[in-house]
Amino acid sequence: MKISTEIFAARVRPAFIFIALLVLFTSCVEQNSITGDPLSEEWQIAAFSSAAPEFIGDGATIVGYDGSVIRQGSNGWTCLAANPRNMPEAGWTTPHEAMPLCADEVSMAWVQAYVGGEMPNLSRDAYIWMAHGDMGEDNTQPFIFNEEDAAPGNWIESGPHIMLMPQDPSSLDLFPSDFNDGEPYVMWQGNEYAHLMIPIEGYFDDY
Repeated sequence: MKISTEIFAARVRPAFIFIALLVLFTSCVEQNSITGDPLSEEWQIAAFSSAAPEFIGDGATIVGYDGSVIRQGSNGWTCLAANPRNMPEAGWTTPHEAMPLCADEVSMAWVQAYVGGEMPNLSRDAYIWMAHGDMGEDNTQPFIFNEEDAAPGNWIESGPHIMLMPQDPSSLDLFPSDFNDGEPYVMWQGNEYAHLMIPIEGYFDDY
């Protein structure tokens, strides 16, 4: 019996994601143990590339704080710091503060659209890895970076996670938006930047 490509992909994808999550969990154990000068290229490469599992991060292009490529990659993935807040002169002290992400060409198009305030136009669904988490977001609307400005009860400082950036944001409408249970949930539901947050072990840890 022949199995169509679509059916095969639908069956294999959940298993692949599960294995990837296990690998990411392993890589998160020492997520804030990077030593050295946070402004050095060595620190940035180590911190940013470890936002994804080694099989992605080791071959990824690394973009430094100044926007220049400090390591050319070979696998089509790019890792960079994503904290939109003003960086201290001495640099971010931990990878968690730097909020690095690793994205492929499609998910990076989402990032660029978000930063530019434009509507994402993706050719397919895409994933972004953030093994070091982030410094906090309002779960109801984008571009809120301070807890005091967030909707009451909707501020979440995330630990390790993966994000699914959908080609069609409405495909996430049936997912919950409550981030308290630990299951995948939608951030910015109903917005053009809506995406699925997939928590990893340590997601709710204090940083």
